[in-house]
Amino acid sequence: MQETIILWADDEIDLLKPHILFLQDKGYKVISTTNGSDAIDLLKTEKVDVVFLDENMPGLSGLETLQVIKKNYSELPVVLITKNEEEYLMEDAIGSKIADYLIKPVNPKQILLTLKKIIDNKRLVSEKTNSAYQQEFRNLGIALNDVSTIDEWKDVYKKLVFWELELEKLQDTGMHEILTHQKQEANALFSKYVEKNYLRWLKEPDKAPLQSHQLMKQKVFPQLSEQIPTFFILIDNLRYDQWKVIMPTINEYFRLEEEEIYTSILPTATQYARNAIFSGLLPSEMEKQHPKLWKNDEDEGGKNMHEEEFLQAQLARLRKNIKCSYVKVVNNEEGKNLVDSINQKFQNQLNVIVYNFVDMLSHARTEMEIIRELAPDESAYRSLTLSWFEHSPLLEAIVKISQKPSRLIITTDHGTIRVKTPSKVVGDRTVNSNLRYKQGKNLNYNHKDVLEIKNPAEGFLPKVNVSQTFIFAKEDYYFVYPNNYNHFVNFFNNTFQHGGISLEEMLIPYVVYTSK
Repeated sequence: MQETIILWADDEIDLLKPHILFLQDKGYKVISTTNGSDAIDLLKTEKVDVVFLDENMPGLSGLETLQVIKKNYSELPVVLITKNEEEYLMEDAIGSKIADYLIKPVNPKQILLTLKKIIDNKRLVSEKTNSAYQQEFRNLGIALNDVSTIDEWKDVYKKLVFWELELEKLQDTGMHEILTHQKQEANALFSKYVEKNYLRWLKEPDKAPLQSHQLMKQKVFPQLSEQIPTFFILIDNLRYDQWKVIMPTINEYFRLEEEEIYTSILPTATQYARNAIFSGLLPSEMEKQHPKLWKNDEDEGGKNMHEEEFLQAQLARLRKNIKCSYVKVVNNEEGKNLVDSINQKFQNQLNVIVYNFVDMLSHARTEMEIIRELAPDESAYRSLTLSWFEHSPLLEAIVKISQKPSRLIITTDHGTIRVKTPSKVVGDRTVNSNLRYKQGKNLNYNHKDVLEIKNPAEGFLPKVNVSQTFIFAKEDYYFVYPNNYNHFVNFFNNTFQHGGISLEEMLIPYVVYTSK
């Protein structure tokens, strides 16, 4: 192991000889000096791993020395040691991005612990995380064979996402590969579970998990209050793992009240799942009750143009006489307009905001080479989502909402999965273009790759003709036509798609906050 070099500046350095000998005995090299100026000069000639600074030195003080070090060696860890417990001093030091802060008198073991936190932290965390995941890997492997309820599946998925995010920090490709295989196994079993239970959920809603069409009635409307406004923000196409990386930013401004996972209906596509949320109806019910608003796959025109009308119809049906606003944001300019309008929305009981960025990112990733380069895998996809969110008008709007008493609900309509396995399908010209679900007559497909619903009425799906069938891709399959097979495979392999059955597409976040 490479020797760790410590620079220790203290005007009473002679009194610290026992500490220095202790550290040398532990394998550390210590360079000592009695003042800040000499410490700064030594840094010009010595390669140092960490600096210990006495706060109260004659001449250049510890804080002044710290400022010079941070200006010239911004990544060098500095530990400030002081007798002074004044709060302002601690705040100054922390504001200067010190690595640690110790109060005199310090003992050698305190120093050693600080060094381990700073120097050995990555290695120790990596070893601990790997060991913990290896144990959890065995537990999850056993659990996967015994999962029998949707709540157990939610628990499994939360654990898989937790470990994916933890292992990602370590950049350990070996452990990440093991996790990827475990996720694939989980998705294979989850697909079988959905295939066995999905139609029963629709027929027996009292025994089913919370689904898209029940979200507003069961979760949102009961939260409404005349005292404080509710802001319901639906970020389109937001996976649970993407939610977990933007969540800490929102936690800075709001108090978390509730975080759970709910289940998207099939197809896990915007046209079906999001319209179901706002209408409170399943697709065939929307087609029947709102024939002028609902559009089938083969119909011309946008499929999500009437969400506000669907919402108003649901409010009327449930006799909810509330003041409500609705806005959809599909570009940055509309996002800025949203920020400007937030203050006017506090007079409403319910404010619905649909934000389309993540969906645009998903589709752009397929169509634009630069996005393909920026987001080649889940980790990069999450990183890109976080980077966008931190610089978006949406975050500006959320910060503005937090400045007054309010309730904030954040959710989505479905997630996405990175597709890797092509599955051939044959159909006529009327078959829809989605890569994760198909609907049409005389479809020819590989039965083991799909959940098939031959009678759309059973799945509460619109029925355009007598012989119409819906098929939903399981796991990480995506549909390709035999004609131009290689072109489709090369173009769509490893892209993020939605519409089918997977943990990532169907198990999605629903989160409630209140202002601090």
